[in-house]
Amino acid sequence: RGGGAQAWTYSYSTTPNRRWHEARKWCHQHLTNMVTIQTPEETDFINNLLPFNQKYYWIGIHKVDGVWTREGNNETVLEDVQNWAPKEPDNIVGQDCVEIYIKRDKDTAKWNNEKCQSKKGTVCYSASCTQDSCSAHADCVETVGNYTCQCHPGFHGPRCEEEQGSHYCFHPYGSNRFNSSCRFHCELGFRLLGSPQLLCQTSGHWNNPVPLCQVVQCNSLEAPPHASVQCQDPLGVYSYGSICTVQCEEGFDLIGTNMTQCSSQGSWSHTLPVCQAKRCPALNSTTYGSLFCFDPHGEFSFGSQCTSTCEEGFLLNGTADTVCTSLGTWSADIPHCLAKRCPTLNSPPHGSFSCYDPHGEFNFGSRCTSTCEEGFLLNGTANTDCTSVGKWSRDVPRCLAKRCPTLNSPPHGSSSCSAPHGEFSFGSRCTSACEEGFVLSGTADTECTSVGTWSTDTPRCLAKKCPSLNSPAHGSSSCSDPHGEFSFGSRCTSTCEEGFVLNGTADTECTSLGTWSTETPHCLGKRKTRPCPLLAEAPQHGRMNCSHPFSPFSLNSSCGFECNEGFWLRGTPTMTCRNSGHWSQDLPTCQRESSSLPLSMNCSHPLGHFSFGSQCLFTCTGGFSLNGTDVLLCSSAGFWSDSLPNCTEATPVGAAMLMNSGAGAASVLVPLLLIGLGFLALFILTRSKKRGESFSNDGVQLHTYTCTML
Repeated sequence: RGGGAQAWTYSYSTTPNRRWHEARKWCHQHLTNMVTIQTPEETDFINNLLPFNQKYYWIGIHKVDGVWTREGNNETVLEDVQNWAPKEPDNIVGQDCVEIYIKRDKDTAKWNNEKCQSKKGTVCYSASCTQDSCSAHADCVETVGNYTCQCHPGFHGPRCEEEQGSHYCFHPYGSNRFNSSCRFHCELGFRLLGSPQLLCQTSGHWNNPVPLCQVVQCNSLEAPPHASVQCQDPLGVYSYGSICTVQCEEGFDLIGTNMTQCSSQGSWSHTLPVCQAKRCPALNSTTYGSLFCFDPHGEFSFGSQCTSTCEEGFLLNGTADTVCTSLGTWSADIPHCLAKRCPTLNSPPHGSFSCYDPHGEFNFGSRCTSTCEEGFLLNGTANTDCTSVGKWSRDVPRCLAKRCPTLNSPPHGSSSCSAPHGEFSFGSRCTSACEEGFVLSGTADTECTSVGTWSTDTPRCLAKKCPSLNSPAHGSSSCSDPHGEFSFGSRCTSTCEEGFVLNGTADTECTSLGTWSTETPHCLGKRKTRPCPLLAEAPQHGRMNCSHPFSPFSLNSSCGFECNEGFWLRGTPTMTCRNSGHWSQDLPTCQRESSSLPLSMNCSHPLGHFSFGSQCLFTCTGGFSLNGTDVLLCSSAGFWSDSLPNCTEATPVGAAMLMNSGAGAASVLVPLLLIGLGFLALFILTRSKKRGESFSNDGVQLHTYTCTML
């Protein structure tokens, strides 16, 4: 890919990215050379022309013998034209080639030295200067998209081919032939270099080289002190026709002519002027003061700086320093010296002072004496003097209120105080309060009096008392009393004698209200019990989980049962060991589920399986009709709200006609069968209510969880 601008053409490549030496070779094969970035204008042009490349682009500058050099002409890159990014170039070994940040968010168009083996984009150019661009009397200078011919002195024209002179020739035997002669003459302001006359010899050569017209040179100019010189040089620096103008720096006046011109004789038309510093009005020192001046360009002249100081005991009133400005005026007036003054004194709170002022109120020599009101003590020295430096010899003392002894909060209490004159000082008022669970014994408020004592003693915080606690019959109580017997925070634990069991909560605590957290428990006599038969394993196709409050399979041991998926529990899901040494129920079994049974049940258990609040909904399938209540609820007493329903087979119309027409046996057996099923369901439900068990309808699967009171 490539882009161009008039005669100076650029080309770039990013596919692929190349090493620096590969990029230089590619440029030589396709165009002329790598871009070397010679002017700021070229930098801006390149940055606008090239697209962004994440790896950026190589330029034709690399380090040769420790010096940054342009590729192609081996010119040294001068420091004032180097365009490095901040903190670049660094001195890392091997980073001897230069890349340019094109369209980078930060430091765009800046240079960075990199390892020459890194791969980056390639950018080349073909120059507009050729061998025939300018004459031999000029230098071809590249510009962005063009070039110019910079003429040597004595030549002019677009290609610098025209000389600043003329010649006249005589040709007796024809133009530029034997015995032809030419005479040369230079224009005003130019002098002839070489022989003024040439003769064509028998050999066919001129007897001397062709002369040149060289512009007349004037001596170089050096700017006068505090001035600058600006010149216009149409034919060369300090040459015939050059016009130079002198301008003085700010604050200096020009004495003489400000312009001079180089004549055809090589001399300047005027001598350079002088720049003289502007003068300010003379200054006089103030009364009781002195004046010290620094005059770099003459007394009271531009740049002079004068400082005023006062005698001891006097203070400068105004600006100490003044400077002679470029306008010939002083930057500030000379200040006055006034007697030094100390800061104004204010009477201390609850006090007053009287002063002696020989040189004016609160001036040098003034002496002030402080006194305090009754009931306050002076803290510091009573007398203070205004010194010659305008400061008081001592601070004004303070009048402090008399102090009472430090007041500590009562144990298990706190104190809040108002202190208008300082903590625990005269006028302080403190109020005591007790923590929760404690009551105040004494006066809550006390005040620090004018004699430095408290009006009342500090009160105490006593723990609230609970009623005396007696040990239970056939038992004992042990208490911890951090704040006194049977007081707030006391904790008591009751235990029973051997052979008795605690009925109630063992631990109680005296609360912040002065009451016990629980009632005293009772000790009830134990009854001897026998262990129940050991349950070795769970029912087949089921799981068992047992808890033993005393010992394994003894009094109050409880075991729960569940069936595996695909089986339902026949029997009670929980068994408890009784005092008699027998289990409360028989061991249940797990029966395989059957999907063809007509009665189905759908239950919800908000508080636990078949517990208080459980609700079961019954429906019949396969052409059977429901006989009984379709919803049963488990009450708070642990019983179901109604009897278990059953499913009866619906009798078709045709079958009824057959039964009426003579099928006597069927008409008798079907009602008897239904009556039998009803009695069987009633028996099961009655048994379930008495034993607190769940129910099942003769083989119809019902998840058997006990309906118990929670």
